Amino acid sequence: MSRAPGEAGVRAEDPRLGFPRKAVFGLGDYTVNTVLSSLSFYYVTYFLVQVAGLQIEYAGYVQLIARFVDAFTDPAMGRISDRTRWKAGRRRPWFLIGAIPFGVSFALLWWDAPLTTQAGKFVYYTSVYTALSLAMTSLSVPYLSLQPEMALGYDARTSLNVFRNVGSICGVLAAIAFLPLANGLGGGSEGFARVALVYGVMLSAPWFAVYRATWERPEFQHRESQMSFVEGLRIVARHRNYRQLMGLYLCGRISMDLVAAMLVLYFAYWIRRPDDLPLMILLLMLSSLASLPLWLRISRRTDKGRIFVVGSLWWIASQGVLLWAAPDWPRWTLLVFAPLAGIGYAVVDLMPWAMLGEVVDEDDLATGERREGLYFGAFTFLRKLAGSLAVFAASQLLAAVGYAQGDEQSEPTILAIRLLTTLGPALFLAVGVWFAWGYPLTRERHHQIAADLVARDRR
Repeated sequence: MSRAPGEAGVRAEDPRLGFPRKAVFGLGDYTVNTVLSSLSFYYVTYFLVQVAGLQIEYAGYVQLIARFVDAFTDPAMGRISDRTRWKAGRRRPWFLIGAIPFGVSFALLWWDAPLTTQAGKFVYYTSVYTALSLAMTSLSVPYLSLQPEMALGYDARTSLNVFRNVGSICGVLAAIAFLPLANGLGGGSEGFARVALVYGVMLSAPWFAVYRATWERPEFQHRESQMSFVEGLRIVARHRNYRQLMGLYLCGRISMDLVAAMLVLYFAYWIRRPDDLPLMILLLMLSSLASLPLWLRISRRTDKGRIFVVGSLWWIASQGVLLWAAPDWPRWTLLVFAPLAGIGYAVVDLMPWAMLGEVVDEDDLATGERREGLYFGAFTFLRKLAGSLAVFAASQLLAAVGYAQGDEQSEPTILAIRLLTTLGPALFLAVGVWFAWGYPLTRERHHQIAADLVARDRR
């Protein structure tokens, strides 16, 4: 068996893992992050309350109920894909199954349903949101589970995840455009419905290209899993390094989604310049995109956990601009915040997914089974749970201080919006740094795990 350069005894990378396939692979996260980001930016606190007329107390529960369903379906989908034995593979056939339901359910989610009661609206939006979550689960869990199978090495996984992260950032940019496009196509409920229909098609189509560009390893598929689903979950829950990784990831996701949910209100009710928001997020995302090659170079010289700490601390420092900003500040001062924050944002979004493959390899060495689906399924659930918890907690706090439909808000409400946009994310980032400090699955440790796996396979 050939050896990867610089990694004696480690399985060689597949020559198919080149630029074109990595770029197409990133389209999967583009679609998922378009959905997650548009929901974080505009759905609960804006569309449901200001357009559909659902009371804020009920709106927060729409996402939370769907995430309760995800608590079961995401890990279950991971286990199903681990044990799937179709001719086309364990993961890839699910792209064809879930693509169209994914786009259709997203389009229906932004329809102003002609229902007169709060209960009727709540049931409709909760049902469609749950359907969207199920379709997204059937796509995203198998998709993400392919990463450690397509890329075997410590640095190769970081590189593949950089491309995934590029797709993720492009998804955020697409989500930013959602509201301006809705306003440009008539505004109000009609504008949202028209844009959602276009986006629905845009979300389904890339999955057919992802299906063609990806591959699976027969030697992984031929290894039958002997453990039950419940026993597998117990082992995952007892995996110490996985718990630590989940802690830092969950804190990072809550920070990201809390900022996403609150910025639209921050600019509308505190800064009083809502039209500046798309430009600010655009600058943040472009800065994040531009910093990825730099972080990739740095990642080849140090451990991923250390990079997560540096990026989180950088983002915490940049949050101070938003905390002290005032409506009378010059416009450029707030726009400076975006590129600074984007540098740290890129790391918080990138590194946990690049670190997860090493956890799977460590589990493989201990148990003799490949359970990417189970590990990535739990991670996918956390990805969606973090945003829902952040939005739910924020919506309940805003309801308690008097946030309601309309153009004017009380002073306590505006103060709550400011704190939730600034100090809240910084606090969770600080906890994430605590989880990441001294993370044990270093580059050196993974090289030893990979060498042990090669030796076991030879035996």
